Amino acid sequence: MERIKDTTFALRTKLFRGLADASRLSILDALRTRPLSVGEIVAITGLSQSNASNHLRCLSECGLVYGEQRGRFVHYRLSDQRLNDLFLLSDALLAQTACAVDTCGNYGTS
Repeated sequence: MERIKDTTFALRTKLFRGLADASRLSILDALRTRPLSVGEIVAITGLSQSNASNHLRCLSECGLVYGEQRGRFVHYRLSDQRLNDLFLLSDALLAQTACAVDTCGNYGTS
């Protein structure tokens, strides 16, 4: 088995660290069904508007979401369908490992 290139490993670590944030994860989950405005994201996730906007800026800068101006509002969508696939894969994995993940003391809940 080939050793993973350091840059690939570092990028993968950075990606998963970004996805590990509960607020960003809730935004990405909300965007799985359709493009949403910041106001809609706030209503769905319960985040404050400023918090949601800050996380959307981060997700946009990382290329995970794309914003499109529609009149006065920007509507955000997932930039790549594979993000939805990642959610589906994680759900399938959790179907088998949820109890162990829940009781694992190595990672906190954030």
